[in-house]
Amino acid sequence: MYWSLTKIVLFFFILSLSFSCTNTEKKGQQTYIVCTTGMIKDAVGNIVGNKAKVDALMGPGVDPHLYKATQGDLQKLQQADIIVYNGLFLEGKMGEILQKLKRKKTVIAMAELLPNETHLNNTEFQGAVDPHIWFDVSLWKQAIELLSFELIKTDSINQDLYRSNTEKFTYKLDSLHQAVEYQTNRIPDNKRVLVTAHDAFGYFGRAYNIEVRGLQGISTLSEFGLRDISNLVDYIATKDIPAIYTETSVSKKAIQAVLEGCRSQGHKVVIGGSLYSDAMGEVGTYEGTYIGMVDSNVEKIVSGLLIESKNIEND
Repeated sequence: MYWSLTKIVLFFFILSLSFSCTNTEKKGQQTYIVCTTGMIKDAVGNIVGNKAKVDALMGPGVDPHLYKATQGDLQKLQQADIIVYNGLFLEGKMGEILQKLKRKKTVIAMAELLPNETHLNNTEFQGAVDPHIWFDVSLWKQAIELLSFELIKTDSINQDLYRSNTEKFTYKLDSLHQAVEYQTNRIPDNKRVLVTAHDAFGYFGRAYNIEVRGLQGISTLSEFGLRDISNLVDYIATKDIPAIYTETSVSKKAIQAVLEGCRSQGHKVVIGGSLYSDAMGEVGTYEGTYIGMVDSNVEKIVSGLLIESKNIEND
């Protein structure tokens, strides 16, 4: 049987875990925390401050549903003292690796710390759960508080700092949540529909009373066809929706097909902007922070749905 180089590397990586020691303390060295997504890195960084080195495997524009761990990622995961990932199958293709690592290291699934009743069920597959919890700011705040508690278990020496940092950051999230509520409440009831490339904004819709429609399901692994495009085009035209949205981590081709379908029916809809869904903006920018990501998205959503389509510029 032929094995690709990636499979061989993965095999020896998993094998090496059997001989590695458990999460050891490194005297005189910073704790090394590896996160899967930028949103999680942002959360961990705000909790631990400079008491740990924090890395993210996935950068701007990366789709975690489709992401495959590289050899460099495997090395980082092996070197990590703590690993924090989203869970709820967001990192679908990395699931096997993360489960193996749980046997030997502190591995935390951030979204799975939340009570089950806070999760949104997936309508595509019975028993599946929507993993995109960060789009409800108040729910993300709750997840961060639970994550802080888990991190304190691993570093009780710095527990006072972690608690203080968590309190300061969650205070900012309270203000952000209120700002999002204020801005989204400006959208008229008949325009409160968000159409995007895939169904990543369910928690956003539930929290801020906006109907959400995605061409693909909660995972970009979901397939869609001409009928899905046609149904969405009819829905947009019926609801007289002025703007639809692409996503920075998803191909624009699908939404472009929806746009062209609407125009062929004489409905003047435009691309209201490209939203940050499964990845944040560039590192070092405002949009490269969780608060900046949410703020940027809300500004695009509100401005797109408030203004008549003929006055909106294509992105």
